[in-house]
Amino acid sequence: MIKACIFDLDGTLADTLESMAYVTNEILKQYGLRTLPVENFKYYSGEGASVLVKKALRDAGDKDLTLFEECDRLYRKMFAEDPMYKVTCYEGMPQTLKEMKKRGMKLAVCSNKPHPAAVKVINQLYGEDFDIILGQREDIPRKPAPDGALMIAREFSVQPAECMYVGDTGTDMQTGKAAGMFTVGALWGFRESKELNENGADVLAQVPLDLLKLCEG
Repeated sequence: MIKACIFDLDGTLADTLESMAYVTNEILKQYGLRTLPVENFKYYSGEGASVLVKKALRDAGDKDLTLFEECDRLYRKMFAEDPMYKVTCYEGMPQTLKEMKKRGMKLAVCSNKPHPAAVKVINQLYGEDFDIILGQREDIPRKPAPDGALMIAREFSVQPAECMYVGDTGTDMQTGKAAGMFTVGALWGFRESKELNENGADVLAQVPLDLLKLCEG
């Protein structure tokens, strides 16, 4: 029986694609580098802010990452100040979360997004729907390490097998499987079914409301 649901953030709970692209491109312009298409960020995201910045810098022309430390610091600073540029909920997600809460489920976020930005985004989009919000922190290995997901399960006093882990990238599927959780690939997010299946998704969901049926299984 599923007692708790743990969600990724970017591409799962919120469409943050334009937000990530805007901040990164503003930084690239400051350093005289070429800006990048919004679609690129579907593949830059998922492994944390530093990995995103590295991928973007290489594609923008800084192959040796000579600007990485400065750009990484600036990216985190800008997101901490305002992470909400053009960020929206996915259709059906607010209703899905409300229904899960009505059923008595515990809800959490486990994201590689820097922790302060993750908290701001979730609180502004979903208010108090979530019991735990965990972004990337120095004291917890980033996904696909299962540490964050397992810490959440312990705080909820549930077994990993009683948790449903929902995400939109291969990194998320690896995290859920490593944690021993029922792992759901979100097809409304940034990546395709092939990547999700190849990285261990137990099942794929087309839209957020599909999660309600999976909880019953």
